[in-house]
Amino acid sequence: MSEPHASSPTPALHLIQNARLPRWVLSDDVLRTPSPSGQLGPNNTTVDIHIEHGCVKRISPSAVHTKASTRALAAQAGVLDVQGRLVLPGLVDAHTHLDKTLTLSRLGEVKPGLLNAIESMMKDRAKWSVKDIEERASTALHWALESGVSHIRTHCDWWEVQTTPLAWGVLNRLAADWSKRLQLDRVNLIPLTLFANPTDALALGQAVIEANEVHPGASLGGFIHTINWNPEALGNLMRVAHALKLDLDLHVDEELNPLACGLESIARQALALGFQGRIVCAHTCALAQKTDSEAQSILQWVKDAGITLVSLPVTNMILQDAVTLRTPRQRGLTLVKEAQAMGIPVMVASDNVQDPFCSVGSYDPMDALNYGVPLAQLPEAFDLWSQAICRSDWLSSKHTPSAPKPLSPGSPANLVIFDKATHQGFPSRSHDRLRVRGGLLLDKTSLA
Repeated sequence: MSEPHASSPTPALHLIQNARLPRWVLSDDVLRTPSPSGQLGPNNTTVDIHIEHGCVKRISPSAVHTKASTRALAAQAGVLDVQGRLVLPGLVDAHTHLDKTLTLSRLGEVKPGLLNAIESMMKDRAKWSVKDIEERASTALHWALESGVSHIRTHCDWWEVQTTPLAWGVLNRLAADWSKRLQLDRVNLIPLTLFANPTDALALGQAVIEANEVHPGASLGGFIHTINWNPEALGNLMRVAHALKLDLDLHVDEELNPLACGLESIARQALALGFQGRIVCAHTCALAQKTDSEAQSILQWVKDAGITLVSLPVTNMILQDAVTLRTPRQRGLTLVKEAQAMGIPVMVASDNVQDPFCSVGSYDPMDALNYGVPLAQLPEAFDLWSQAICRSDWLSSKHTPSAPKPLSPGSPANLVIFDKATHQGFPSRSHDRLRVRGGLLLDKTSLA
């Protein structure tokens, strides 16, 4: 199954009126504009999004205000008045596993915990074929597209240095096939021990370069845990990525062991190397087991190294502190609020979907945010934390700290319009949504 068929969307939009964008998207000039009487109030200005050739031309305070309404939305002559509804940039699912996805139904009983899930997955992997992987991954991409995702990143299990996984080739081809619909990043997820030999580490890095020749968006990955901790291997991994100018996306400290030291080691080595690429560290559950002073020190290293953190609230809730017939005491979340307060980029994502690691999921980043907001007690869910599922610029070295945010002038006009969600209750009631892709308002047939 390749790229989805695109039927006839509505004519191209050139103006979206009266949109309620999150505060993090808006420029200071727009935020300083007083809200007209009867509108949403201070810092809640509605805006007009001007579109040209499928890209954002500019965002300005709404010129003509329409009273909020619950009537169905329809574009007329290229203009869509959303009447104060909440609008986000195209969604980003920053961490998934398309190779393993949708396998749960055929696995039988899976014992609780991360290591048991790994064992179950390795048994199932013997049954994989190109057709099986492509069908499951394509289903997942359709689900993501329906949710309003415009950028998704998948990891791919890689267990031997010299043997390229079957799924790696499938995912690289899907990235090219789906490129007109969404950006599909790929990361080769490699146990840290396979980097113990510098020559092997270089070969694994070269595999990422070759994947980028098929389609851009591949990064070097690794699984770093106390069960495979090897400082020399970590050094090889990072030196290869630095030498080949590769981005890194790492599974780090996915455990509740307070002695786990992966995150701090990565940050310190990145600074020592003068690492120029983007480093993304996912999970980092063990950070929450450190003392306050230890955690603060580690987060300072993370900030100085320019690392992006990704929290996976659903999967970490299921896998961490998992014991049969015992209610878990730990949430498995990393220190997202502390990191965000220090200016560290923090994202949330789906992670595993309906496989031995996580029995639920639908490739809708809003689901991850729906869990993350109450679990981490996150304030200002729409105006602040919505960026955790929208900031593709936090995933790639091609985007420097001064790079334009989503919906900046010249960026693609990819948006999600929430029909029933409210600013106060967000992310509740967020399932009813319209999608704008490249300035085109899509209906369900456009996504078939």
